[in-house]
Amino acid sequence: MDHFQYKNGVLHAEDVALADIVAQVGTPFYCYSTATLTRHYQLFTEALSPMPHLVCFAIKSLSNIAVLKVLADLGAGMDVVSAGEYARARAAGVPGDRIVFSGVGKTRDEMRMALTGGIRQFNVESEPEMRALSQVATALGKVAPITIRVNPDVDAKTHEKISTGKKGDKFGIPISRAREVYAEAATLPGLKIIGIDVHIGSQLTSLDPFEAAYLKIADLTQQLRADGHTIDRLDLGGGLGIPYARDNNAPPLPSDYGAMVKRTVGHLGCEIEIEPGRLISGNAGILVSQVIYVKNGDDRDFLIIDAAMNDLIRPAMYGSHHDIIPLNEPPAGADQQPFDIVGPICESGDTFAKSRNLPEMTEGALIAFRSAGAYGAVMSSEYNSRPLIPEVLVRGDHFAVIRARPTLDEMLARDTIPEWL
Repeated sequence: MDHFQYKNGVLHAEDVALADIVAQVGTPFYCYSTATLTRHYQLFTEALSPMPHLVCFAIKSLSNIAVLKVLADLGAGMDVVSAGEYARARAAGVPGDRIVFSGVGKTRDEMRMALTGGIRQFNVESEPEMRALSQVATALGKVAPITIRVNPDVDAKTHEKISTGKKGDKFGIPISRAREVYAEAATLPGLKIIGIDVHIGSQLTSLDPFEAAYLKIADLTQQLRADGHTIDRLDLGGGLGIPYARDNNAPPLPSDYGAMVKRTVGHLGCEIEIEPGRLISGNAGILVSQVIYVKNGDDRDFLIIDAAMNDLIRPAMYGSHHDIIPLNEPPAGADQQPFDIVGPICESGDTFAKSRNLPEMTEGALIAFRSAGAYGAVMSSEYNSRPLIPEVLVRGDHFAVIRARPTLDEMLARDTIPEWL
C-alpha cells in the first residue's frame, strides 16, 4: 500500500495534488510520502516484535537527509556503506550506536570516521579488512565491535546484478571458512566479536532463499559459540522485494518474513538486525514527468518525456518495470494505445517502457512513475549535463522541496579551468 491515490480525478500524494507541486517546482521531480515511509517502517518493527531487534534502513536506497530524519525520529537505525552515508545519517540525527557500517571496501579513513564519531558495529567482509580495522582501532585506543559477513552460497533467484549471497559473489567470506576467520578475529587486539552478518541479495520475491540462509546461520551460531565466541547479535541483511507491477503477484509481507525469522533463529536468544531499504522507500516515492512530444513512428508511437535515464536509471540498467500512470485519471473504460516511453538523451537505452498501454496522451500531459523511491534519486547523474532533479517530501497537506534543482550556472560553477588554458 502507498499514499499516492486519485482524488476527484487528480493524482495526490497524501492530501497534496501533484499538479500543485508541478506548478511550483516544475518537472521532472521525485516525490516522497511521509505516511508511506512511516507505515512501511512500522510493519517491519511490528513483524519482529517481541524479539529484541533494530530495523536499520539501508541508506543506499534513498539517502535524502529529510527522509532519513523521518525514519530516525521513528527509532530506525541506519545501514551505511560509505563515509558520505555515515555523514548523512549523523546529519539526520541518528546516534552512532544506531549506525551499522557495511560494504566490501571500507577505507581506513572511513574506519577512523566511524570509530571517532560512534558506531554500532562494522560488518566486516574480508580478512584484510579485519586486520586493517584492528590496526586503525588500536591506533585510536579503541575497540571496534564487529560481525563478520558470511556468504552462505544461497541462490536468491534475483537479478544477477543484485545477487550477493552466492559462491563467486564479491561479498563476505565463504561460510565454510567462517570458524577459522572468527578464530583469527579473536586474536586481533582492536576487535570485539559480537555477532554474525549475512545478506543474500535484493528484490527477493520468495522467503525460501532467506530461510535456507538463516538456517545455515543458526547452525553457524551454535558452532561459533561452542568455539568460545560471543554471538549475541545476528544481522540478517535486507532484500525483501516490492511489487513494481500492480498486476503481478505480491512478494511476501513483512509479517510473513518476521514469522520466518522467529522460526529459523528465534531460539538463539540473539538481538536481530535487519537492513531493509527498497521495501521501506520503494513505494514511498514516485517520479513525475511531463510529455514533451508525441511522436508517430512507422510501427510504433513514442512519448518523449522530460525525465531521462540519468534521472531514473533502473529500466536502462536492469530492464526494470515501473507502472506509469497519468496525473489526470482517465474515465472508466477509456481507450488505450501502446507507446514507447522514452527520454531525451541521445541513446537508445534511454527507454523507460516499450508498448506500454496508456490513454490518449498529448504534449504537456503529466505522468507518474510508481515505485520510484528506491534506487531512483540516489543513482541519478548529470549525464548530458542535465541538472539533478528536485526531491519533494509530502506530509498530510504540506509539501517541501528537500533537494532543489540546481541552475545551469550552479552546475557549471563546479568545473574549474586551469590558469594555463
